[in-house]
Amino acid sequence: MRSKTKRAVEIRDGARCNVIGGTHAGKGGIVRDVNTSKTGHVTITVVQTSGERFKTLAKNVTIQG
Repeated sequence: MRSKTKRAVEIRDGARCNVIGGTHAGKGGIVRDVNTSKTGHVTITVVQTSGERFKTLAKNVTIQG
């Protein structure tokens, strides 16, 4: 059985991020609205510099800086 490891960097509102997996791979922006679902999955809203918003899973994101 594989154990889950904790993330070294905590995802917070206002952090700059890059999406590395999923539908929005290759996009980036600023993290807004961090939510945890009933099943334990963490979702975030990312706002790009153009103003476009999209939701993605936190596991698909790396934080810059």
